[in-house]
Amino acid sequence: MLSCHGEIARWKREMPTGLALAGNPNVGKSSVFNRLTGMGVVTANYPGKTVEVHLATTRFKDEEIGVMDLPGTYAIGSTSEDQWVARRALLDGGPDVVCVVVDATRLERNLFLPLQLLDLGFRLVIALNLVDEAWREGLRIDARRLARLLGVPVVPTVAIRGQGLDQLVEAALAEARAAAPRRATPRYGRDVEEAVAALAERLAAADVALPWGLPPRAVALLLLEEDDETRAWARDLPAGERILADAEAAAERIAAGHDEPAPIRIARERHGLAGEIAEKVKTRVCAPSARQDRFWRLTTAPATGFPLLAAVLVGLFATLFWMGDYLSTLLTALWEAWASPGIRAAVRLALGEGAAGRSLLWGVDAGVNAALAVGIPYVLTFYLILSVLEDTGYLNAVAFLTDPFMHRLGLHGRAAIPLVAGAGCNVPAIMGTRVLATMRERVLASTLVCLMPCSARTAVIAGAVARYVGWAPAVAIYLIVAGLGFGAGLGLNRVLPGRSTGLVMEMFPFRRPSVLGMLRQTWHRFKGFVCVATPVVLAGSLALGVIYETGLVWAFTVPLRPLVEGWLGLPAVAGLTLIFAVLRKELALQLLITLAIAQYGTGADDLLRFMDRGQIFTYALVNTLYIPCIATVAVLARELGWRRALLISAFTIALALLAGGVAHRLIALMA
Repeated sequence: MLSCHGEIARWKREMPTGLALAGNPNVGKSSVFNRLTGMGVVTANYPGKTVEVHLATTRFKDEEIGVMDLPGTYAIGSTSEDQWVARRALLDGGPDVVCVVVDATRLERNLFLPLQLLDLGFRLVIALNLVDEAWREGLRIDARRLARLLGVPVVPTVAIRGQGLDQLVEAALAEARAAAPRRATPRYGRDVEEAVAALAERLAAADVALPWGLPPRAVALLLLEEDDETRAWARDLPAGERILADAEAAAERIAAGHDEPAPIRIARERHGLAGEIAEKVKTRVCAPSARQDRFWRLTTAPATGFPLLAAVLVGLFATLFWMGDYLSTLLTALWEAWASPGIRAAVRLALGEGAAGRSLLWGVDAGVNAALAVGIPYVLTFYLILSVLEDTGYLNAVAFLTDPFMHRLGLHGRAAIPLVAGAGCNVPAIMGTRVLATMRERVLASTLVCLMPCSARTAVIAGAVARYVGWAPAVAIYLIVAGLGFGAGLGLNRVLPGRSTGLVMEMFPFRRPSVLGMLRQTWHRFKGFVCVATPVVLAGSLALGVIYETGLVWAFTVPLRPLVEGWLGLPAVAGLTLIFAVLRKELALQLLITLAIAQYGTGADDLLRFMDRGQIFTYALVNTLYIPCIATVAVLARELGWRRALLISAFTIALALLAGGVAHRLIALMA
């Protein structure tokens, strides 16, 4: 995942042919990227997912092609993070050709972006995607006529099944190699065209290098649209003041003639042109199905939407706890029966019964056993469930349904998307807050994301509380965290300056999920988790083994006793595992199980020999609330700055200790 200027510049230098993929959110752009490159970019049926730029290479008929996947965006501007990232990548990367993926069922809205890119002078090819859905809705799109009207190649595709992608790449390569590609220049109203022509003529006469190598017409349009970067470039020219004065005068004439600012007028005419082209190329042969409307009413009306959401959550947790427990029991039993005896015998034969051999067994035997008991079964199950919810489009309905609730926290329904994504991993969820308009909203949402139990913390809740204490206490932890998060949101909404903005978001259709697609993105997520988490678990287990077997554990745990034993009511050594868990949250339970195995041997009830049920509950609650992990702190610092990152981290630590201490005392009273 790459987004910095240096990486894009290197991609531009090294690739013989550079292909950029652009498009609105949820048009299948990432599916095209996955099919072309084989890189598992996670695709989902909701907005605000792809915020960074992905770079990859692929081979097509023995030719190497660089592929750039841009964030899903409705326009190339600078009014939001996704627009700004896409704009920077296109202008700095200078791709040989841009493939704009458009939704055949929503052509009017989707054509705005390719018209804007034509205005900027890019070579285009259009991927007319989702033609199968358009067919089912009774729509027929004349791709040949659309190609004539736009002056660029148009290729019908069904990206999720790979249909039409070979033809798409062939058309893109032909367009990239063309000496003078044929393209239609979008034409607007007479006053706009006169202003553009006059400014373009002045820019050409100035005999200066235009920004990003754009043609004079493109720069003239950007000046009339009051683009900040282009205006800053013009100010540095010898004749810059005169050019800016001419642009402002032309913009004022357009505004006076239409009673609205020039940038809005140009955007309105571009939207009108997109609608006009769409009407010329589409034919409706039958009435659209009312099934989508029924689905939306069912999932977004409060009377039915909230009970349905509750049912989905109950089903999610029931599946997670049942399947995770089944896989955990199966995997650990297989390991203990087939692998553990041989590993123990080999280590004892090589290193004997001393501290060195016992320390190594902490990592290679107990550490792997702990990973099989917690990380793999519960995280894999959760990612599979998340893929189902994403591919169906249900998360979009959740965003709409929760909008009134989110406003009470100073946010809006679109913030529900990063929060739900946080249930998978807090790191991309915090990056996903870029879709929010203000820094206030991003700080609020990022704080709540940090309190959202990610898949690693869910693995601890399921692997410890649900397995050893019961499913009801496990659900209680989620309810406690939700209540604390709601209270934190209310408090921050009062403290942080500014106010919340309204919600305008596109409601995407429900779609039949692709089994292959769901399995592919589940594997992509899970593979990344295993590759990162397993070495950390093994290293952490080995380090804890060395500390334990050499007796250093007591030097580390004695200072923790007043807080861990006195306030939280936990064994002091459990505090050490919580500190290790800053690396990976599931590491806390895995190291705790490693301790139990080392002290009591293997068996299903090892953790209950080490801690009672009340302590397990308190331990999981504290682990769920405090700093998600070091990677989350790093991305908080990158997105919000170190000061805010440290404040959010300190807040979560204080909240975790307070909640843990209170829980310990309440459990003692109820005992």
